[in-house]
Amino acid sequence: MILGVAGPNGAGKGEVVAFLRARSFTALSLSDVIRDALREQGIAETRERMIDAGRRLRAAHGAAALAERLLPRLLPDRHYVVDSIRHPAEVEALRRGAASFRLLWVDADPALRFKRLRARARPGDPDTLERLLELEARERGSSDEAAQQLDAVAALADAQLRNDGPLGELHAQVLRVLAESMGFERPGWDEYFLSIAQVVASRSNCVKRHVGAVIQRDRRIVSTGYNGTPRGVRNCNEGGCPRCNAFAESGTRLDECLCSHGEENAIVQAAYHGVSLRDATLYTTFFPCLFCTKLIINAGIAEVVYNAAYALDDTAAGLLREAGVKVRRAELP
Repeated sequence: MILGVAGPNGAGKGEVVAFLRARSFTALSLSDVIRDALREQGIAETRERMIDAGRRLRAAHGAAALAERLLPRLLPDRHYVVDSIRHPAEVEALRRGAASFRLLWVDADPALRFKRLRARARPGDPDTLERLLELEARERGSSDEAAQQLDAVAALADAQLRNDGPLGELHAQVLRVLAESMGFERPGWDEYFLSIAQVVASRSNCVKRHVGAVIQRDRRIVSTGYNGTPRGVRNCNEGGCPRCNAFAESGTRLDECLCSHGEENAIVQAAYHGVSLRDATLYTTFFPCLFCTKLIINAGIAEVVYNAAYALDDTAAGLLREAGVKVRRAELP
């Protein structure tokens, strides 16, 4: 879950962020990108300097620059709350980069917001209500595409939160948003195991093709394997396999190949550790070759699920069918 928080100064955005942080959300801010830029230039932070620096960054690198610099920090295994969103292009970038993104707009009466600003006494805050409204007029909209466009951001909000009363009322509104945002999709078992097989393939040392295999029983992984030269032998990418390093044409010079296949290694690793593969399912990023097919059948594996076809799979497919091994192709998103 990724929640964006936007709104005018003193509306209570920081309270929403603090409330979510206390509930295991990781807090990030687009303003930190601006602060980093000011720090690099040796410029002290003030409200007006932050506004100007943000405008310059958008003008130089695009209206979505701040959000685009933040997106690589968003990891798929945690919730985030992102504040200081001040341009519609930032909202659009966050939505493109995170399907679960929802934008919350927090607002309150201007006089109440001014009172809060005076209480926090942050350097650069306006000293009169009139000055606050004057500054906000610049932030709400401008013909300059690189300037802040708060009104346009508000129009894109998925939820409007009012913070004119006790904090408990604001917190209750946030909890309602969380309840509405609880729906999410989990990967199916095929996607889960094939995705892991892709990660396993990344360990391959073969210079021609990276293949990964995962063997599971009762939806628990019992063995994995990737293609490459045998244990204790020079890696293929270090010159260990003459055929692969010569980039031989597919299907040729197979008698010279020193690499073990991913499915082969997964089966051998199970044997090495004394693990039975009877009635297991093998997931592989490529359809198994004829040699691996014979190992699959004799190991007692009941099903093969593959992602990509292999040029030499006709004979192997027929042998798997004859042996009663189920074969399915599964696509990854």
